[in-house]
Amino acid sequence: MQKIVIDEEFRLLLPKLDKVTFELLEKNIIEYGIRDPLVVWNDILIDGYNRYTICKKHDLPFTTVSMEFSSRDEVLHWIIENQVSRRNLTAVELSHFRGLYFNAAKRISGSSNQYTKKSEIPQSEGKQNTIYTAIEVGKRFNVSKATIERDAKVAAALSVIAKISPDAKQKILSGEVPVDRSKLQRLSIAPADEVKEVVRQINDGTYNRNDYRIKKASGPAQEQTPPYEYQPPLSNDYPPSSVFPKDKTHFDTIISRVRNDLIFTVNLLTIQKNAIELEMTLRTLINNLEDVCNTI
Repeated sequence: MQKIVIDEEFRLLLPKLDKVTFELLEKNIIEYGIRDPLVVWNDILIDGYNRYTICKKHDLPFTTVSMEFSSRDEVLHWIIENQVSRRNLTAVELSHFRGLYFNAAKRISGSSNQYTKKSEIPQSEGKQNTIYTAIEVGKRFNVSKATIERDAKVAAALSVIAKISPDAKQKILSGEVPVDRSKLQRLSIAPADEVKEVVRQINDGTYNRNDYRIKKASGPAQEQTPPYEYQPPLSNDYPPSSVFPKDKTHFDTIISRVRNDLIFTVNLLTIQKNAIELEMTLRTLINNLEDVCNTI
């Protein structure tokens, strides 16, 4: 049996199946064998972790195919593109992958200018080089530069969380514990104690995605919100994109709804003088709008 090396950084990018799905795959492989070869780079497994685990458990034969890459960052790019192309990802998983891809792209462009060469903008250094890289990565995933930059913060937060508890990171990525991307962006620069507290709550089942928006009443009562024509409940999620009509004749309805939501949110939170909550709510609105745009 060929030597296989498990690299933890790469392994954590490969999908971990739930118990039922894993058992179905195991039954299928035992009965029919492995149809697709495992993919390796310098004997390091980069695709097929679940199949390899089953083969090793039951001492079953398998085949491999080797791929050539010049660096770990290029391997990282291949794994991410492979996973994004074949899986239905949660919003946080996709954001995480794009953030990791961008971070790897910055390292690659820093050494070879792979991304700046693709642009007609002259090569530059430092911050400008990072901007061009974000633009090119955004084009690859059909999102904006700003989205990629926010994704990098999501990836950074999840990296910190994983160091404290890999299980907590997996719960976030799988959607078992819903943690908003805007919250993760904030955690990327939060004090260590705050991150540890969130991880504790995730692991013991007490995390509430709305807790960080709640402002405790103190001092004199806040000014009451004036009546507005449209006052939807503040929500962190827009409905699934499938409920939005794709017929362009209905776009005015969508735009009107978004405008009303935005006016209401800004007015309410400005009156309450809660700048942090206003920023988080607007960030969430931006993320959800981009998700909708990607489906149109």
